Amino acid sequence: MKLTRHNILDEIKARPDFYDNKKLARALGVKGDDRRELRQLLRKMEEDGVIKKSDRKTYRETDALPGVMVIKATRLDDGDLMGEPENWKGDGNPPQLLIFDTANRDKKRKTRDTRDTLKIGDRALCRIKVRDNGDAVATVMKKLGSGPTANLGVLYKGGRGWRIQPVSKKARHDYKPAKVPEGAEDQDLVWFQSSRRNEGDLRIANITEIIGSAKGGKAASLISLHENDIRVEFPDAVIEEAKALKLPKIEGPREDLRDLPLITIDPVDAKDFDDAIFAHPDKSDDNKGGWVCWVAIADVAAFVTPGSELDKEARERGNSVYLPDVVVPMLPHELSSDLCSLRPNEDRACMAVRMVFDKTGVKRKHTFKRGMMRSHARLTYGQAQEAFDGNAGEAAEPVLDILQDIYAAYGTLFKGREARAPLAIELPERRVHINEAGEVTGITVRDRFDAHKLIEEFMVQANVCAAESLAEKKTPAVVRFHDVPSGEKLKGLVDFLPALDMSFSMGERTTTSRLNKLLAQADKKDLSETVGMAVLRSQSQAVYSTDKSGHFGLNLTDYTHFTSPIRRYADLIVHRALIDTFNLGNDGMDKESASRLQEIAEHISATERKAMVAERDAKDRYIAAYLADRVGATFGARITGVTNFGLFITLDETGADGLIVARGLGHEFFQFDEKTRSLVGTESGNTYRFGRAVQVELEEATPVTGGLMFKMISKPEKGKPPKRNHRSASGHKSRGAKHKRKRR
Repeated sequence: MKLTRHNILDEIKARPDFYDNKKLARALGVKGDDRRELRQLLRKMEEDGVIKKSDRKTYRETDALPGVMVIKATRLDDGDLMGEPENWKGDGNPPQLLIFDTANRDKKRKTRDTRDTLKIGDRALCRIKVRDNGDAVATVMKKLGSGPTANLGVLYKGGRGWRIQPVSKKARHDYKPAKVPEGAEDQDLVWFQSSRRNEGDLRIANITEIIGSAKGGKAASLISLHENDIRVEFPDAVIEEAKALKLPKIEGPREDLRDLPLITIDPVDAKDFDDAIFAHPDKSDDNKGGWVCWVAIADVAAFVTPGSELDKEARERGNSVYLPDVVVPMLPHELSSDLCSLRPNEDRACMAVRMVFDKTGVKRKHTFKRGMMRSHARLTYGQAQEAFDGNAGEAAEPVLDILQDIYAAYGTLFKGREARAPLAIELPERRVHINEAGEVTGITVRDRFDAHKLIEEFMVQANVCAAESLAEKKTPAVVRFHDVPSGEKLKGLVDFLPALDMSFSMGERTTTSRLNKLLAQADKKDLSETVGMAVLRSQSQAVYSTDKSGHFGLNLTDYTHFTSPIRRYADLIVHRALIDTFNLGNDGMDKESASRLQEIAEHISATERKAMVAERDAKDRYIAAYLADRVGATFGARITGVTNFGLFITLDETGADGLIVARGLGHEFFQFDEKTRSLVGTESGNTYRFGRAVQVELEEATPVTGGLMFKMISKPEKGKPPKRNHRSASGHKSRGAKHKRKRR
């Protein structure tokens, strides 16, 4: 074989980091004096940058992937797990690899241990192979630990030089950057990784990326979005696809529903309207006092088709994210607030369900339709409530008759809801008001009207209809699963209630009715928010699933999400499943998605949790910014958590959560009593107990983390001093006893 650069490179590409001079000569059949020519060619190819030589004197193509490397899973693409090299040092962006996880290969193996299955964010040692088409595949050899963690922080310059302040509340100290990148400025938001080196009392960190400035009012949302890896911008291909879409025609299974007087009722600041309702008395002779209720939902499936760029992006995002000052939508503006938004007096494609209820609020039957609708009015919750109360304003007056029928229908549906007895946790929802400059101007409790409850009940019933239809026809889809509270979580609720002079027995079956009785008792004691939050914390996490069913909180056997496909990918899947079930078009579920439903369900459950964390974090940071100017002020609060290191309190005014450290409660040592959920003074026996109303002083507010620190103003409740020299419950003598011995 003639020795050429081409066949040398082919051999090296076939087995990167394997061949040294001798092995390559044997593989190419090079002998004698030809070996000198091989060495010269290799040297020249190395000088030309075609190949690289390793420390072990083996060769590989420049920027080619080695045969084995550590890969980090980064995203799902059409259901496939994708990743990239953990430490990419090549030119340009890191290559994207399809990850083949052998632990997840056999989908039907019931005993598969899902703990070993690779998920987004995990690292693995992988064998790398490049296919003929140029795509690289990483086969998992061994799942690894989490590795160096990327952290988000604010770079600032102080009296002792550059420092990085982590944005996480869990961070205990600042870091010193090993090197400040060129062009970095004070108050830049940066990604950094902690090293294992210290300089003095500070850990050294490596800055990996500058995100932008942390100055200004929008910093809280910027930090929350980046910290939770939520992408804001849409790829160009997705935007181009969205801009090319047009309204479908009224043909085939799509019916003309434009004469149906559907209306939308949404928050005053809503940007997209994806559900509309209508109701009228049932005129059937066999259903006197009954009602016919319609719920029409934006037909997102007509625009976002399986396998399209829009579909891939929507699946990856999983859901929209709602922060106090910004919405990160699941779908581009062209769909979310235009083609799919049920704006008044405009034709819009819809999926609708017609439901018939008897006079007791029990559903008799339902029918799904695909149609073209036209909203007859857009009302806010406040406008609708005023109309219900007999004070219809200008917006509600033209549709007052429709509103009166809808409200009467809700009265009947409410009877059915009461009989079902879903979990009735009513916690105040606080709204952060932000001006155009990004400054917090106020925090208020959102009004809770019958109009809110009406829309919720109509949506719940529509979701039930979707779940029942899919279950009856055995159509593959995702459901909303909410399990019964676990014994461990329920025990946490049971253990703290005696501190409030309340109780809940674990000996009886846990039902929503029993929990509702507990909540009613709390309301009489002015503890509805405290106990309501505790009951909420005792609940299991609601998730999307394909193999489980039932919703404990709503006390329903069949439940799914159907009513919000603009902002939830789960609802889009359900729409496609209904299209297949009732032959409503040819744009239903594709085979690839149907085969990966459980994987998709797990992914969108994860994106939902990520969105919830981002929303909570942003709100905490904005509240901390709002309170930063009130350090030293006194607030009314309630003790909502007791631990061995301090008290967690919630402010009455803003709902903000903060910490009072135990060592700051007084001159004596306070010890945690797990039985009574209290901190008890070891010398006086005085007590700070769970649920108590107190006065606190704001000592510190850190907007970048959302952290709040307080000082206790209220005195502890009088207690009985413990006997001297007796050991505490933890087996240690009290600090007071120790000090007394020293004094003697």
